[in-house]
Amino acid sequence: MERFSVSSGWKVLLADLGVPVGEFLAMAQLPKDLLERRDASLASSDYFRLWETLTTLVGDAQLPLRILRNLSAEMFDPATFAAFCSPNLIVAAQRIQQFKPLIGPMHLDIEVHTEGLRLGIHFGATSEQPPTALIAAELGYFVQIARMATRQIIVPLRVISPMALEPKLAYEEFFGRTLELGDSIGLEFSRADSERPFITENQAMWALFEPKVQKRLAELTRDSSIASQVRSVLLELVPSGITGADEVARKLAVSRRTLQRRLAQEKTSFSEVLHGLREELARHYIRNSDLPYTQISFLLGYDDPNSFFRAFHGWTGTTPERLRHENKN
Repeated sequence: MERFSVSSGWKVLLADLGVPVGEFLAMAQLPKDLLERRDASLASSDYFRLWETLTTLVGDAQLPLRILRNLSAEMFDPATFAAFCSPNLIVAAQRIQQFKPLIGPMHLDIEVHTEGLRLGIHFGATSEQPPTALIAAELGYFVQIARMATRQIIVPLRVISPMALEPKLAYEEFFGRTLELGDSIGLEFSRADSERPFITENQAMWALFEPKVQKRLAELTRDSSIASQVRSVLLELVPSGITGADEVARKLAVSRRTLQRRLAQEKTSFSEVLHGLREELARHYIRNSDLPYTQISFLLGYDDPNSFFRAFHGWTGTTPERLRHENKN
């Protein structure tokens, strides 16, 4: 299962919309410190839930249009920055195609032909239906990029959506075109507009920025083992006391049996991943905080501190108190 980086632009977006971060993450059933984590990542289902939650909290059918019209440099993610550094929309689309997986479960098909540029938007291998607001925002994203980068009112030749975008008149006014209902999600631009120079082109900045983005993309995709995915999910669940394989399997959209089988193929088990994570977190809390051991035990998902003490001794051959004392000395 693919995972995606959490863009720092979410914090700016929530602030601009007047949505409290804590309420937003709680309603989305995600860790309260998610937007503060340096390398936070989400599964497709979590990403979709972010959009569903945002739509519910804002309560405005024109939410995607509000976001698009207020798109600013502070909200730029790596894919968007890469696009603005490009010489034209064709190159921008190619860079977005490469880097968009960094921040969301979207994949892009690109077709450059004699009439212009055709873009097809897909939301990964997930069977879940993406929220309507997300579809609208992604369609409008490419149009707004083209307009901002050229400082021209770019009007696409076609805008295709599998569902109606309401209010219809507001969306048609934004796109400058009647929307088409179809089985796919996509846009078409004229040859002239797809090759129109971006006045935001900055090859020097891109030369500095590209290696860092490539590195982050490699980091995100390098370790796709099921064990690493289980560990990532447990990092979110353990502090709330949830440590069961059933809940982790649900988060990963697989059955418990499939989860266990895939872990066995990697020569490990759910218990081994859980114990390894708990030991790592326990050492971190003991060495880097003054938290009481009872509180540490609860943060590791133990109902009874004595269970934590026994487990810790089994991992390390010593006690939490002795490890903390040795660390201070």
